[in-house]
Amino acid sequence: MKKIIVAGMLLFAGVISAQSVKPTHEIENNIIKSTYFYDNGNVKQSGYYKDGKLHGSWVAYNEDGTKQSMGEYVNGQKSGKWFFWTGSVLNEVDYSNSRIADIKKWSKDAIAVNK
Repeated sequence: MKKIIVAGMLLFAGVISAQSVKPTHEIENNIIKSTYFYDNGNVKQSGYYKDGKLHGSWVAYNEDGTKQSMGEYVNGQKSGKWFFWTGSVLNEVDYSNSRIADIKKWSKDAIAVNK
């Protein structure tokens, strides 16, 4: 379980390097929306930066396009509910002050949509 959470944190922790498909960055409502891609052109992750920090909604996808994780940052810190998909399991992680406050594990029978 901790490995899943650590992997999710590492996904958002740094800049993606060695991409042949260049990321896009555009200004929306005074913040920067960035989208990073896999070499096959599929979206790897997408989210926002404000004042150089992760801010707002971030979503990460597997190379086949299925959702891997999603959540929200507030001034560079994870906030609220984050969701991490691993095969048929969905982990719901609640963050408070960028620290894990609670974890819930959902089976595939409880998952409605993963698009």
